Amino acid sequence: MRVILMTGKGGVGKTSVAAATGLRCAELGYRTLVLSTDPAHSLADSFDLELGHEPQEVRPNLWGAELDALLELEGNWGAVKRYITQVLQARGLEGVQAEELAILPGMDEIFGLVRMKRHYDEGIYDVLIIDSAPTGTALRLLSLPEVSGWYMRRFYKPFQNISVALRPLVEPIFKPIAGFSLPDREVMDAPYEFYQQIEALEKVLTDNTQTSVRLVANPEKMVIKESLRAHAYLSLYNVATDLVVANRIIPQQVQDPFFKRWKENQEQYRQELHENFHPLPVKEVPLFSEEMCGLEALQRLKVTLYKDEDPTQVYYKENTIRVVQDKNQYSLELYLPGIPKDQINLSKSGDELNITIGNHRRNLVLPQALAALQPAGAKMEDDYLKIRFAEVVNS
Repeated sequence: MRVILMTGKGGVGKTSVAAATGLRCAELGYRTLVLSTDPAHSLADSFDLELGHEPQEVRPNLWGAELDALLELEGNWGAVKRYITQVLQARGLEGVQAEELAILPGMDEIFGLVRMKRHYDEGIYDVLIIDSAPTGTALRLLSLPEVSGWYMRRFYKPFQNISVALRPLVEPIFKPIAGFSLPDREVMDAPYEFYQQIEALEKVLTDNTQTSVRLVANPEKMVIKESLRAHAYLSLYNVATDLVVANRIIPQQVQDPFFKRWKENQEQYRQELHENFHPLPVKEVPLFSEEMCGLEALQRLKVTLYKDEDPTQVYYKENTIRVVQDKNQYSLELYLPGIPKDQINLSKSGDELNITIGNHRRNLVLPQALAALQPAGAKMEDDYLKIRFAEVVNS
């Protein structure tokens, strides 16, 4: 299955681009699902049709769906939510407050990605296009397998079996004192199943032969900065970006003096888009004279975007993480476009390299060749952060 994630700052037109991409894929004969995981759904408005949580046919070979985060959360995390609610109510919180606090921050976003993985496993569709929310919070959770893998496999699983076995013995004493029951097997299974889903999801998202992110941006200063930041974070988590769509460019035929300054600014930012995202390809889309609502309008956007192209192609392939050996020297190269070296912090603990950009952090498990070495210098060169490793010298 080909997976394409459309993302970008709110209001840049990523839903329209996702819908138009779906139209072109369906036209080429691919069974295509466009799935909106953005809490502020607008996919139904783009297609000018009623859409719900389950896929609905839009036209031959094309389906659309808008994720209901509460339904998805209930299906994946319902047992844990009910147990946390029971615990909070036993501690004196009212029903509504307890239910709200039982939903952990970020869970709706990550379960949107889990829904994507379910469609991937079912194999009903050839192409899955995700109209996604800004990816920062969800991507942070992709580091869960790296951070918690050892704990989940070696500690949690044995503890889970012991806890379930002891529950019938301890429950008669525990419940009268605490006011709530010990977790049952369904509750205990949920965190480990969640970990397994995220681990499997990471493998799909980081396979750049199957999964690509496409950034949608307008030629505006704040939007470009946000897009560069998103691209850097995607690279940090080894999720490939293969295309940038520069949307809503004022056409040359617009000569009204009111737009003169706006067009001049756009010309500057268009150039910045091409320079800052190089060597990624950039497709330019004009500002249409009509709202991108309904299949007829989306057809025009589809032709502008792709003409005779197949949108499922990988427009650009780039290895975001490389290990290079030069004689006895090793270096780790990370593709982090548009990020100054002074914004990046590195630290090493055992066989893990900790990389921090802003409030995003990832633990990279180093190959054995690097695990026994220490970082001995770093430099930014051609959008790559190149970290040199050297042997530890004992004094």
